[in-house]
Amino acid sequence: MICKREKMTEKDKKNIENTENDPGTEDTETNVAAPVEGEGLRGDGTPKWYVVHTYSGHENKVKVNIEKLVESRGMQDLIISIIVPTEDKAEPKDGRMVIKTRKMFPGYVIVKMIVTNESWYLVRNTQGVTGFVGHGSNPVPLTVEEVRRMGIEKINIDLDLHTGDNIKVINGPFESFMGVVEEVNEEKETVKAKISMFGRDTPVELEFAQIDKM
Repeated sequence: MICKREKMTEKDKKNIENTENDPGTEDTETNVAAPVEGEGLRGDGTPKWYVVHTYSGHENKVKVNIEKLVESRGMQDLIISIIVPTEDKAEPKDGRMVIKTRKMFPGYVIVKMIVTNESWYLVRNTQGVTGFVGHGSNPVPLTVEEVRRMGIEKINIDLDLHTGDNIKVINGPFESFMGVVEEVNEEKETVKAKISMFGRDTPVELEFAQIDKM
């Protein structure tokens, strides 16, 4: 159930539109979208993941700014989680694999939220945000399959895997590598597999969410 709140105050609007006095906020001016009156629930009222476009290089600052505004407005029941997805990528260097961490989607922040006029307005007008991915003022949530592939939330996955099956790694340090399943753990939703690296088989453990069956 969504709690009713007082209308957004001028102070709150100012905080959303210009948070330049807060540490870690953006210096770049954001085009401010006009507010919409009322809570205006959109969708079925369940939290979903939405993609928010930001100025490149400002993803972490946007995350911090949204979190501050959510806390100050007491909107934790509408805006549940804000993440900047990162991944460890295995890269060859001097004949060995080096793990490097990088942003999966530069210029984007992923927000789990219930979309109302109020929550939409807060996120859309946070300094550094340029808009939601979607149609105009109607953001489009990620599908369950997209959430799984992005690895942003734990989802129970039913994969019919057996020893000897060929697999492809779809995310994580060994993305795009091919492998062969050696052991399946249904309870933990993991597999032990061998992937070919530098001409030799290397044993790795992978989550179901990281692989596709070939």
